[in-house]
Amino acid sequence: MKELHERKDRLEFNKLQKRLRRLTGSAIVDYNMIEDGDKVMVCLSGGKDSYTMLDILLSLQKTAPISFEVVAVNMDQKQPGFPEHILPQYLAALGVPYHIIERDTYSIVKEVVPEGKTTCGLCSRLRRGTLYGFADEIGATKIALGHHRDDIIETLFLNMFFGGKLKAMPPKLLSDDKRNIVIRPLAYCSEEDIAHFAELKGFPIIPCNLCGSQENLQRQVVKDMLVQWERQFPGRTETIFSAIRNVQPSQLADLKLFDFIKLETNKESADEDDDSCAITAPMGRMEEAVQYVDVLDIR
Repeated sequence: MKELHERKDRLEFNKLQKRLRRLTGSAIVDYNMIEDGDKVMVCLSGGKDSYTMLDILLSLQKTAPISFEVVAVNMDQKQPGFPEHILPQYLAALGVPYHIIERDTYSIVKEVVPEGKTTCGLCSRLRRGTLYGFADEIGATKIALGHHRDDIIETLFLNMFFGGKLKAMPPKLLSDDKRNIVIRPLAYCSEEDIAHFAELKGFPIIPCNLCGSQENLQRQVVKDMLVQWERQFPGRTETIFSAIRNVQPSQLADLKLFDFIKLETNKESADEDDDSCAITAPMGRMEEAVQYVDVLDIR
């Protein structure tokens, strides 16, 4: 019985691992994230997402038809109680080249952000600026972040609900200063799969005592909403992500993305197509309505 359970667990793990590798590989190919000769700086926080990203990139590195380097980088933000030994030990055991950047951003955040306010915004900006600069120092051509599909969807709703913008996280991004390309290889992977994979692999997870300890974060509210939606309507999360990849600017209202001002009718073309709109056979009202919608391409 024990051997049967162990075999089942191995099969489950292999299936999960293959799915994550396949989805990561697809995202890399779709967005041309990694090219021959790239030096990929993998930003490792000590959380489940970045551990999973590093693990999968190392496995893909062995089988990819192109050659690329992987270097792990962690930023020690001097949070009280941060176990500084864990990541160096883990990375040394893997034989992965790595760097630990020491920056006391914790003190800056605690000094600048009023008590009770969320620290994520300032913390992430400070961390991002340091990592971007360090990528230049080591000659990294790509900066890999561990954001997954659920992060991208949550960001979409955060920007809609609290920022008034239709904006998420792109799988591939050129930084504002045009000096760095940021990639998110886990863009197609679900958080549920990543969490399960990290548990099965036994990664030495390091919790964030700065943002992870804050209650009532807007992101957590959005996350809870999406979890509830997925329970009620299985597959909704995947549908929302598909919508992010299937944008139709003419069906929105952004004057910078679509030229609404210069829209004109083309009556000659419409006259030529008149015959195709004729309904020649008797039909019920619902069927007639459906055909009318199809003819006018109304969605």
